Amino acid sequence: MVASELEGHVDSIKKKRILTIVLLILSALPIIFVVAYTCRNIKKRAQVKERGNKYMLDEKNTSLQMEQFVDLQFFRLFEVARATNNFSASCKIGEGGFGPVYKGVLEDGREIAVKRLSETSHQGLDEFKNEVICIAKLQHRNLVKLLGYCIHQNELMLIYEYMPNKSLDFYIFDETRSLMLDWPQRFNIIQGMARGHDTTTKTKKVVGTYGYISPEYAVYGRFSIKSDVFSFGVLVLEIISGKKNREFRHEEHSDNLLGHAWRLYKEGRSIELMSGSLHSTCVVSEIIRSIHVALLCVQHHAEDRPTMLSVVLMLVSEGVFPQPKQPAFFTGESRNEVQSVSTVEESMITQLYAR
Repeated sequence: MVASELEGHVDSIKKKRILTIVLLILSALPIIFVVAYTCRNIKKRAQVKERGNKYMLDEKNTSLQMEQFVDLQFFRLFEVARATNNFSASCKIGEGGFGPVYKGVLEDGREIAVKRLSETSHQGLDEFKNEVICIAKLQHRNLVKLLGYCIHQNELMLIYEYMPNKSLDFYIFDETRSLMLDWPQRFNIIQGMARGHDTTTKTKKVVGTYGYISPEYAVYGRFSIKSDVFSFGVLVLEIISGKKNREFRHEEHSDNLLGHAWRLYKEGRSIELMSGSLHSTCVVSEIIRSIHVALLCVQHHAEDRPTMLSVVLMLVSEGVFPQPKQPAFFTGESRNEVQSVSTVEESMITQLYAR
């Protein structure tokens, strides 16, 4: 072969090889994409399992359809998303330790409040089940009604009836709105709370709101019905005074609300704890009695506190009551004891919200 023909033959072979390689690569691309997509999905499912399946999977996971849920409605995720406009920020009405709360409207027109577990929440499956079980068993007229729940992959949601009049703190801690709740209304709320305040359950984490947790539970992890009595007592003092326990400040001392109430009681000036908005409607004997009962509830040692049944009876009685002893956490500085606690064994406070 002449040199020119030999060179052309070599070029032809090179082109064929290049074309063959290109065709092989092109034919292999779909396989590469399929493998990459499969690996990506496997990794994503592993991440979801690690992050979300420590809670629950979905309605098909029958092992988590507990017997305690049978009386509650199961809501599908698309129903809740549609009711809340896909969890729109405009529908958000609050946020707590569990996560954000959204207002929604179901297809049948019912208004609902949706508690959605936040990704940053320290709560999880145990707290979810505890709340469902406790509230489901306590369908009391003085407690917000739990309508149902939603479980989907790593999504955990509790569906409550919506309270159009908002929560109690919306009124009692606001100088203007507090005028809308006179003393007869507040006294009725206190009595209603006492009749509907009676449950405990278990978990391995401290659950509750600082300022309402009893000392034996917050510091040592010991919990009993008397721990719940302590929380009730704090609420009563807040309803009467219109002040928050943890945010209370006084120019003459460093006591929190409990300490201030105790100081006034010892000096025979308990009536001064009353919110100024109640002057025109107050019944002095009822206010003094309510403060006395509240101080009995917040005593430092659990064994000194009354039962809730005794509380209900004392609130409507004109009899002679035991003298309260010094309350727990009665100074502003003592709240640091609670902040230092992270976990306890086999205890929990379940927060019950009055209507």
